[in-house]
Amino acid sequence: MMKDLAMHIMDIVQNSISAGATLIQVSINESAKDDTYLLTITDNGKGIPAEMIEKVTDPFVTSRTTRKVGLGLPLLKQHADSTGGSLKLESKEGSGTVVIATFGLTHFDRQPLGDIAGTMVLLAAANLKIRFVYEHTTPDGEYRFDTDEVNEMLEGMSISEASVMRFLKEMINENLKEIKISG
Repeated sequence: MMKDLAMHIMDIVQNSISAGATLIQVSINESAKDDTYLLTITDNGKGIPAEMIEKVTDPFVTSRTTRKVGLGLPLLKQHADSTGGSLKLESKEGSGTVVIATFGLTHFDRQPLGDIAGTMVLLAAANLKIRFVYEHTTPDGEYRFDTDEVNEMLEGMSISEASVMRFLKEMINENLKEIKISG
């Protein structure tokens, strides 16, 4: 089961990867003023056909052939709805998809973020040809992780090397502590 938002992000990003995306952006914006927690995942994959957009939040619809039930978006929608938020999907065939999930920031039912640093590093290490950008904004500041910048900094070392993965995870976690993200 998806016990935290990082697991939802992993699931939705896997869909983006399956759709042939070469750029995947994960953005979280926490607004204490508006009491909102906004999660946006944008990709440049093949997009979702118009006739499928309404159906993809139905738990019994999936593009997979091995499993009859696709739970990623329906569960995310359920979790967003349970906090007074919503799920919106924008997609155009041939030019990508945007998933926008809004949650009540202080709502009791909002799931914790979970291991976002581990999730982003794992995605980057397992998909070296894809550019990942993770941005997190809080009232205390913003942090941005971009695999293009990381690769430049690594000067030929691979993100998939265990020591690099450990370093990146620590770096992301330290930066997130500085901007005081909500759990």
